[in-house]
Amino acid sequence: MELNSVKETGVLIVGAGPCGLALACDLARRGVRALVVEQAPALFPGSRGKGIQPRTREVLDDLGVGEAVREHGGPAPVGLLWQNGERQQEHDLFRRAAPTQAEPYGEPWMMPQWRTQEILLARLRELGGDVAFATALTGLGQDADGVTARLSTGPVRASYLVAADGGRSTVRRALGIAMTGESVDPAPMLVADVRVAKDALDRLNWHVMSGEEGFLTLCPLPGTADFQLVAQFKEGEPDTSPEGVRALVAARTHLAAQDITEVLWSSDFRPRAALADRFRDGRVFLAGDAAHVHSPAGGQGLNTSVQDAYNLGWKLGQVLRHGAPAALLDSYEEERRPIAADMLGLSTRIHRGEQERGAATQQLGLGYREGPLSMGRAGVLHSGDRAPDGPTAGGRRLFDIYRGPHFTLLAAGTDTELPAFDSDLVRVHRTDAYEAYGKGLFLVRPDGYIGWAGEDTSGLAQYLAPLGVAAVTRC
Repeated sequence: MELNSVKETGVLIVGAGPCGLALACDLARRGVRALVVEQAPALFPGSRGKGIQPRTREVLDDLGVGEAVREHGGPAPVGLLWQNGERQQEHDLFRRAAPTQAEPYGEPWMMPQWRTQEILLARLRELGGDVAFATALTGLGQDADGVTARLSTGPVRASYLVAADGGRSTVRRALGIAMTGESVDPAPMLVADVRVAKDALDRLNWHVMSGEEGFLTLCPLPGTADFQLVAQFKEGEPDTSPEGVRALVAARTHLAAQDITEVLWSSDFRPRAALADRFRDGRVFLAGDAAHVHSPAGGQGLNTSVQDAYNLGWKLGQVLRHGAPAALLDSYEEERRPIAADMLGLSTRIHRGEQERGAATQQLGLGYREGPLSMGRAGVLHSGDRAPDGPTAGGRRLFDIYRGPHFTLLAAGTDTELPAFDSDLVRVHRTDAYEAYGKGLFLVRPDGYIGWAGEDTSGLAQYLAPLGVAAVTRC
């Protein structure tokens, strides 16, 4: 292999699902060269991961697509139970809370996965990136200086590779990393995107039909003319053909087969929960479904995957662009694997009816208090906690100040002298004391978590050094 025949990039991302695209957007805004390759000829066409939790909405807002998500999605419909073709009663499937100053999103947001991916790809292109479709990974090797990937279009040399290529990850299998888990439900399931004849079924509710053969649901997808159909099979195997989907609906609901005017996409699966034994092998990282596979119950898979990307992106940026020690990347697995394990347990309990879709599903309470990048506490917050939103003395929202690839040093209700930094790395902001924070100094990481907190700046420089950040002078 001649050296000049090898394409070079900073990060090679395998897979253009929500995880891979979110990571690519984050790296692009940091000025990190990234190549996204996707084996399929186009983006995934189905609605599969349709629920966006409040914490993920915060992440997407920071990545610059919050308005598009608001425009193209909508609140989750209230469940409506049916029996023998008759409407019974409404049953809300989710915890809903009014937005607050600290938590601007109080309920899950519904948007089909294909739309989420379209929005992220459009954002990536705005930032100067793109996806190489119809490009398969056929092999890889790594050494102390980087990764060499063999692609169907030619070799690529990258400093790091991120496997975001799904539950059947080619990269994970090539590395020999095992998945440890269990079958959540032995019954196979079918999921499909369908169109329903006008006036045959209202779009105000999430329709739930139960029977001896298993449950069937039809959920209207906001921003589209589609419904997502999910059906359980206690016996037999799902027929995913359009004719099979229509026959299924006719057999289990009051609708006629011809009421399903289009079957846009369909697939079958068996709910399982599995966690990769490790999330890193040298210069290769696993993220999203390549690292953890969830039951769809509770809507945790896509959300956990996007937040994997959000955690890893800023760390790769600090190492590749700002000279942080490569040891910083060790914190990715140390922080994300315990979170993924907890979310897998939550999804499984919800699927089995052992836990309701409560506050835990919104992921606002997740954090890294016990993680390697957490130091100190101040006010009412501990390092590792999610940094709340809220008003500032200047009339802006804290999330507006945090938005972007930088750290933020927030001085709340204190006139302590503060160091100065390169504003591309750390932005300093003063505001009044605020009940969600209390009084003190808070260093907010680029992914919106408190990294360091204190009553004064003691220990701040020590904390920042391994992150590739140093003060330039004092003000």
